[in-house]
Amino acid sequence: MTKQLSPQDQIAAIAAAARTASSVLAQLPTATKAAGVRAAAAAIRDAEAMILAANAQDMDRATAQGLSGAMLDRLRLDPARVAAMAAGVAAVAALDDPVGQVIDQRTAPSGIALARVRVPIGVIGIIYESRPNVTADAAALCVMSGNAAILRGGSEAAASNAAIHAAFVAGLTAAGVSGDAVQRIASTDRALVGAMLTAAGAIDMIVPRGGKSLVARVQAEARVPVLAHLDGINHVYVDASADPAMATAIVVDAKMRRTGICGAMETLLIDRAWPHAAALIAALVASGCDVRGDAGARALVPAIGAATAQDWDTEYLDAIASVALVDGVAGALAHIAAHGSHHTDAIVASDAAVAERFLAQVDSAIVLWNASTQFADGGEFGLGAEIGIATGRLHARGPVALEGLTSYKWIGRGAGQVRG
Repeated sequence: MTKQLSPQDQIAAIAAAARTASSVLAQLPTATKAAGVRAAAAAIRDAEAMILAANAQDMDRATAQGLSGAMLDRLRLDPARVAAMAAGVAAVAALDDPVGQVIDQRTAPSGIALARVRVPIGVIGIIYESRPNVTADAAALCVMSGNAAILRGGSEAAASNAAIHAAFVAGLTAAGVSGDAVQRIASTDRALVGAMLTAAGAIDMIVPRGGKSLVARVQAEARVPVLAHLDGINHVYVDASADPAMATAIVVDAKMRRTGICGAMETLLIDRAWPHAAALIAALVASGCDVRGDAGARALVPAIGAATAQDWDTEYLDAIASVALVDGVAGALAHIAAHGSHHTDAIVASDAAVAERFLAQVDSAIVLWNASTQFADGGEFGLGAEIGIATGRLHARGPVALEGLTSYKWIGRGAGQVRG
């Protein structure tokens, strides 16, 4: 009888294969990596029927299990989303390769010529929930940045992830790139997640993409460096100088375009000196949003619900928003400092001085002026697909794409110098 490997031994074996692949991948020319990623994109397009059939299985199971509307929206694929997934993968192949880029260079007092050069991180573990497109996005970004990927998706998307991974690897291998560069953990055993988190030395970085409980577990248990984002408790502040039509368009889009993404607005802040607050709140309600307001907002629009203390710290990921009246930009800054998650915050204002103060003082990975928070997206930033939006202060911040998946090393070129 064959002995079942422990979770730690299973991860060690997967990581060893990934490490070997990463060593080769790190040295591949840009053209070879790009050809592999383009072939993977074509394979995803060709496998559309298989991917959609697998996704239908996941959707049926998730619906029966009572997953929320936001989770179902993240999980669902259709021909347009599969086409967008393939296009996103192909777009990564066209991006500038960061590997080997010289960040800066100088000549040391010793005469040694020094250069700081970008290099791949190595083996990256991605732990994610719901969104099956992460399988393709993460794989493409890792391969193009010279890293091997170990993918562990959620059980709710198991069939979709398997189909996308199979297509991606088929494309890679057809183009001459090792399929071991993109490993997938098929088992839904949560012990394997724990084994990934403690695989220091075997896995170089963990990227969690999912809900608060997943990120909290990763940050609590990881013995491997983590690149993570917290909740997307995003704010739009409407200043007294805001154009009413612009403010309405931005606020409704920021909340309602797609309510289940991490870039959606969760809290609306309005300068109490702005005379159009009631109309803006009413427009948000008319768009189908369940609005919960503070006393000032409810005095203007009595039909909305009352916000509780918990609302200001909640990422709804649904057609729900909290709204508060604040005393100018100082009040908005204070509210965001107390309740924000350092993800994405926006100001709508005509007064450039006020806007610049907001941009300078809000401590978030993305800060926008006169634009919807829904633009918090790697593709919209010209980065292609993204592996996530990092809200910490170290290594990478904001949409993490190719450059964020590299480190650097110092290279020194001397002429016989010794330090006697």
